Amino acid sequence: MYRVTKFAFLLLFLLLASTTNLFAETTDASDIDVTTKIGDSYYLDFGVKIYLPRILISDGVHFFPNTKAALNSGEFTDQFYIDNPDFATADLTPVTYKLVRIDGTPVTLDLSITKHFVWFLIAGFLTLFIFGRLSKKYISGIGRTSAPKGAGMNFAEVLIIYIRDEVVKANIGEKRYRQFTPYLLSCFFMILFMNLFGLAPYGITPTADVSVTAALAITTFFMVNLNGTKDYWKHIFAMPGVPVYMLPLIIVVEILGLFTKPFALAIRLFANMLSGKMLIFSMLSMIFIMAALFGTGVGLASAIIWLPFTIFIYALKVFAAFLQAYIFIMFSALFIGMAVEEHDHHEHHHAEAHPVTH
Repeated sequence: MYRVTKFAFLLLFLLLASTTNLFAETTDASDIDVTTKIGDSYYLDFGVKIYLPRILISDGVHFFPNTKAALNSGEFTDQFYIDNPDFATADLTPVTYKLVRIDGTPVTLDLSITKHFVWFLIAGFLTLFIFGRLSKKYISGIGRTSAPKGAGMNFAEVLIIYIRDEVVKANIGEKRYRQFTPYLLSCFFMILFMNLFGLAPYGITPTADVSVTAALAITTFFMVNLNGTKDYWKHIFAMPGVPVYMLPLIIVVEILGLFTKPFALAIRLFANMLSGKMLIFSMLSMIFIMAALFGTGVGLASAIIWLPFTIFIYALKVFAAFLQAYIFIMFSALFIGMAVEEHDHHEHHHAEAHPVTH
């Protein structure tokens, strides 16, 4: 019981620490921040904002070390000051972080670095660092000619062997599974790290951004279709056994299927990670709503109800982090396996036409 209580308090501490600035009030234009912990932004927030570089394409490429530098350049301004000229001052500060030309003309393309992209890179570097070290140990013989050392290496080996044998090999087959195992393992651990980042104080969940999950799904899309066999493409554009007059309809359906698969991958991961975070914030916000409606005392008393529910969802998100990473690579392996599988229709139809009798 003591351990359960300690674990609950630890979860509560992490939860509160990661949402300390969620309900902060603002009083003037310089403090307005339309982004939230859920959405993307052009700065990292660790209690102190660390502004990220802005790269804008508008009559050339413009690079600024941060948003404030872009505002002070005299070439760009915040959209807020275009819509609310009364707030404009000599020393502009970011408000919406949507930059436009000083005359209000939108920029052609905004390639600025965002916090989700930074955390995406962190997940990539963390994957390379951890498994780079583990691979060196494995090459030296630890885990290959002798037993793995340490809880971390044992845990990683369990995950890697399970994914290799039960996911990759089972869906792609003995012949070609080695070709795609590195990609699918990299996807799994990067997605896992990104899912878990949001559970830490000041952490962000990049996979709660559809642009991140779409990038992962598009990568799988190319892995599938660039490695597709002749049989795979034949099933799309000339499916065997289908009457000629039905082929146009079947081809349209199959082509749509090429794009609905990565779309489903992206939306499934995005929606699950975003909904969990929104549910946590919604439950916490009930404390403030009760306080606003019935007074501070009632709000604090209602925390007895809402905090246990929030802790439960928070713990459930740890499980969901592993589950959603697994589901993504499981479906990716399935789609790749369907693309690289070779079918022998001639022998199949021949066997149907001439069954062997005993």
